[in-house]
Amino acid sequence: MKPVIRHIILLAVVLVSYLSFAQKEDKGYRFDGNYVVFTFNKHDYEKFSKDDSKLKVKFEDLTIDNVVVAGEFNNWSKYDWKMQKVNETTYELRKHINDFKDEFTWEFKFIVNNQYWAEPSEFDANIELAQKKGTHLNVYNLRMSTQAAIPDDNGNVKFRLRGYEDAKKVIVAGSFNRWNERDFKMYKIENGWELKLDIKPGEYEYRFIIDGHHWIEDPSNPSKVENEFGEYNSLINVGKYVTFLLKGYDNAERVILAGSFNDWNESAILMERIESGYWKYRLPLPAGKHYYKFIIDGEWILDPDNPVKEYDGKGHINSVFMVK
Repeated sequence: MKPVIRHIILLAVVLVSYLSFAQKEDKGYRFDGNYVVFTFNKHDYEKFSKDDSKLKVKFEDLTIDNVVVAGEFNNWSKYDWKMQKVNETTYELRKHINDFKDEFTWEFKFIVNNQYWAEPSEFDANIELAQKKGTHLNVYNLRMSTQAAIPDDNGNVKFRLRGYEDAKKVIVAGSFNRWNERDFKMYKIENGWELKLDIKPGEYEYRFIIDGHHWIEDPSNPSKVENEFGEYNSLINVGKYVTFLLKGYDNAERVILAGSFNDWNESAILMERIESGYWKYRLPLPAGKHYYKFIIDGEWILDPDNPVKEYDGKGHINSVFMVK
């Protein structure tokens, strides 16, 4: 578990997605349109296991030369799915959802220097007790699902299509369910069709299928992207509500939250002082990486309780928060 996430949990920071949808974050991957993005950050792991050995190595004692994604989807290869270095602690790999055939769920791990397996914690949300030849091992694998949505009347995303009242059935299909043409059948309502889904945070493409053969974009959604057929897929970004907390600074008169999510506005987000000794602000953020700082009576500071930070290319360092 990331130190920043551990800290947030200890401070009772509540992360929920839009429309009061709550769920645990799945470590190691996220969705971005038609792609699964694997993400390895060494701060997510405390120990590594040497291949074919019971030896455990602390991550601070390991120099990382390369990171590979290994799992059921590539026969646990230690070499094939090599990740790209993002910064000193983070590696990523983008794979199209078509690279995941037949099954919807998979087990996987990250392997460092082609021999050290990153060991997830028993407290991570998406883990599976590893097995070898039918026998349980004392380590865990990460588990992923390439279907990121389920029907739910209390879901966080409502799809609605006006008209088509003479249609016999309408399906919503997208990258959140690998474009399955049968799963998500919409309900007939007055003047159209509707369906609610629980969807994991991320950016997704989707279309409606009328009576099994007529594919259309969402006419009520102006956000779209051209697809390989010269037509358009509608685009949706499912995010979360995020609570930012800053401890102390009791004598401050004014604390501002500024970041990439509000074009670094120096006055728009005024944080609230709460009784427990913190400054607080809660806002919805789309899935992805966000940069931010606090402004205390005119002085810009990094988040002192968030060790994740990056240079912005202009000589500045910013705190980083990922909405997954």
